[in-house]
Amino acid sequence: MQVAKVPTFYFIGVQTGTSSIMTVFPKWAKALGLQAEMKGIDLPLHAPAEEYRTVVQFLKHDELSVGALVTTHKLDLFKSCRDIFDYTDPFGEKLGEVSCLSKRDGKFRAHAKDPISSGLALEVFVPPDFWEQNGGEVLLLGAGGSSLAMSMYFAQQKFGGNTPKRITIANRSEPRLASAKSALQGLNDRIEFRFVHNPAPEGNDRLIAALPPHSLIVNATGLGKDAPGSPTTDSVSYPQNSLVWEINYRGDLLFMRQALAQQKEKNLHIEDGWNYFIHGWTQVIAEVFNITIDSGMLETLSGVAGRA
Repeated sequence: MQVAKVPTFYFIGVQTGTSSIMTVFPKWAKALGLQAEMKGIDLPLHAPAEEYRTVVQFLKHDELSVGALVTTHKLDLFKSCRDIFDYTDPFGEKLGEVSCLSKRDGKFRAHAKDPISSGLALEVFVPPDFWEQNGGEVLLLGAGGSSLAMSMYFAQQKFGGNTPKRITIANRSEPRLASAKSALQGLNDRIEFRFVHNPAPEGNDRLIAALPPHSLIVNATGLGKDAPGSPTTDSVSYPQNSLVWEINYRGDLLFMRQALAQQKEKNLHIEDGWNYFIHGWTQVIAEVFNITIDSGMLETLSGVAGRA
């Protein structure tokens, strides 16, 4: 990594060069009046701790490196670099993850923005009082930062009885499940949390088939974007009148295509990851550059991104 010569905002991911944000950010910067450029930092999935620490130490000490958005590596980067941060926000402390790095008042700060951005994206397509009226469940495929953030969003006490009766998190590896269970323990007594080890997609098919109608099924695995494939097979059978959310917006999106094959028969509402993309980035940009992005500007930025 080279010393920044102009204010620079970073995207820490796996294949950042293929992301739409590399084209979108310069147009957003112009619309927001920001004098900054973006650079991607690619790291392999579950990179060695030393690689995360090298990146984070550079960002902390390089004067014109203003901050970063972290995707895919949220949990691993936090675990590897926790001692480097001068401040961690409450969501970050609770979830043990970081999606945003910023600098303010001489402090290098870590934030977990996903409970906010995932909640804003969910509110676009989940009807008001959906859980209280229908009694459905949530199945989160993957035990990474996005699933933990969504769980924290759903478990907020402000929702009262309008929460899913059960949230199941299924994952291919057991250590991530154990970590998720520890992070989410005691969040909300109204919600039953269940953690299932499913090393093969056939196990996820069985979980989906057993869900009641009016449930929400989310692909939060990264499959279909960071790696090819889907956490389900072509034989998956969805419950009637349910919501299916593919939180990716690019890639082969096989999970979404499998759901689309049943959309009419099962009366499914199928959502991609576009709104999650918009809210995720704008929440981080607002934090890093210490600006407010109101609803009017959000609509403008969404339009700019769509055209780009």
